[in-house]
Amino acid sequence: MNDNFFRRTEFPNLFSGEITLNRVAFDLFGFKVYWYAIIIAVGLILAVVYCTVRGKKFGLTSDDIFDVALFGGIFGFLGARIFYVVFWNINPDNLYKYDFVTTFTTIHDGGLAIYGGIICGSIAGVLTCKVRGTPVFPLCDMGGCGFLIGQAIGRWGNFVNQEAYGAPTAGDLPWGMTGNVIKIDPIVVAAQEQLPAGEYALVHPCFLYESLWCALGLLFIHFVISRFQTYDGEQFLWYIIWYGSGRGFIEGLRTDSLYIGGTGIRVSQLIGFATAIFCFILWIYFKIRVKKSETYVRWRDTEACTQRMEKFRRDAKNEKETGKALKAFRRAEKEEVTAPSIFDDVKEDK
Repeated sequence: MNDNFFRRTEFPNLFSGEITLNRVAFDLFGFKVYWYAIIIAVGLILAVVYCTVRGKKFGLTSDDIFDVALFGGIFGFLGARIFYVVFWNINPDNLYKYDFVTTFTTIHDGGLAIYGGIICGSIAGVLTCKVRGTPVFPLCDMGGCGFLIGQAIGRWGNFVNQEAYGAPTAGDLPWGMTGNVIKIDPIVVAAQEQLPAGEYALVHPCFLYESLWCALGLLFIHFVISRFQTYDGEQFLWYIIWYGSGRGFIEGLRTDSLYIGGTGIRVSQLIGFATAIFCFILWIYFKIRVKKSETYVRWRDTEACTQRMEKFRRDAKNEKETGKALKAFRRAEKEEVTAPSIFDDVKEDK
């Protein structure tokens, strides 16, 4: 296989040797399946499983979760790609420009912007809720935790591709990394030229920083914020606060950021800090408003939620019983066809 598919990553200050990974997991009828896609799929599946189990405490059914995950996942993926391509193309420093075809045919080389996925996925999720009659804010709470799971796992796809790394460090960072792709980065090459022979220009593993930050955020929201939650949507606000603030700092380390035209302003850094500040203000506002309110009731505690959940359980039970009855009918029908008949004896006597 072409050597371009291999990524050889090193952590010289942690251990000797290199980690060699093939970006392609396997070939399926001549179609290459990449580890990046598999890792993202695993993150999505685990996020759905978490939300399905956890959703019952928020008055949500498994159907609610699956519907939103399906449409949110599809449009989130498209949004992440289109967002990346748009901001890449409007930057005059990028000589290569994507067209409509290459936007989708070169996606295996990377190029997904998480904020595009969050924005489009959230919009698709809200619209799905409106069509299905699903409560939006409890679903958003589940969506925030789902995003953190998907992002914490999905970032390891960047490790396989050897991308989403940061600027060169001083060289003594214990977890500083390098690799066959990193070494040819012009920024790294310039840093390497300033070092004595035998020393490496190591870079920040930003994918690792973000993965750990998302995992820590999930634990914080799951065990702390949920315990003191007083209104629906509060967990989602904290997801944006947590991720936005962390992404803002981590983005400042990266060398592959998307910029707003030729302004030098990093798109994800601006969005991260701005949304984190805005949602923190909203969190305080709603916290005070709900505390003063004497009528506010969370969705899970309403009579409408109780009736909806009971209807879902009845429908699921009826569907299960109908399925059993249908299987029994088919089994009986099959046995009736294959059972011996008294006319068979008469035919033999003749």
